[in-house]
Amino acid sequence: MTNPYNLSSTDFHSLRKASKKIFELISERLNVNTAYVTRRGKSAMTVLSSYNKQEEIIPEGYSVEYGGTYCRLIISDDQEAMTTFNLEKDELTQELEVTTQLKMKGFLGVTLKDSSGEVFGTLCVMDREEKKFSDDDIQYMKSMAEVLSHLIELDQTKYNMAFLNVPIIPIIKGVSILTIQGIIDEARADKIMNNVLTYSAENDINYFIIDLSGLLIVDGVFPNVLINMVQSLQLMGIETIITGITPDIARHEVNNVKLLSLKTKTVTNLEAALKYIGFYLTEKE
Repeated sequence: MTNPYNLSSTDFHSLRKASKKIFELISERLNVNTAYVTRRGKSAMTVLSSYNKQEEIIPEGYSVEYGGTYCRLIISDDQEAMTTFNLEKDELTQELEVTTQLKMKGFLGVTLKDSSGEVFGTLCVMDREEKKFSDDDIQYMKSMAEVLSHLIELDQTKYNMAFLNVPIIPIIKGVSILTIQGIIDEARADKIMNNVLTYSAENDINYFIIDLSGLLIVDGVFPNVLINMVQSLQLMGIETIITGITPDIARHEVNNVKLLSLKTKTVTNLEAALKYIGFYLTEKE
């Protein structure tokens, strides 16, 4: 999970809300104080949601560098699970800094995946008392992880749904703006291409301003549909102007031959784009 453009921790509303009830059930079933969900980031594991029955041990937002976490041991395990009677005595965990900090003993964690099977993070429980977890306990935790994976999918779907529209804004006759927001997947790419080309043909467009300031890049890959769209518009005799290239986009695309070879004007903002065409924004007196 190396993508810095995915949902932030605060965007998983369904997961955070529903997990509270699930944590209570897990805590009761396994007789543990603490249950929590972590999310794997570029270099650290961060607690998205947590439940502490009595003593607060794991707060939400708690973050640990990936190499020093129990989560790394869980995710790398063939069974995608890890349990220990006592973290302070287990040879795999006793030397970890987090063990010294938390002073916990009983622990059980399983890998948490999203609906596509990609590792999202972990679902874990821990307690200050020594705990012996059975195979049935491990299977129970894996079942709860499957439930949580559907909530992750729901949050991701809701996030992407907000960006499914293709907002084309007419400025004056012959000039329109396309504002790109969010992530462009394959389905949305087809929608954008079809809508833009159809709109341009039906409205006799001469200039199309493409604003990329809200674009989220996935895994460092610039969406090919935007390159194809610019080339298609140019074949139709429509001049394109790209605005809103963010520092993140610029860093990722500095070596993108296709993007750099596009015969299109790039400017910093909408005002500069309109000025290039020959229009100026004036303040109303």
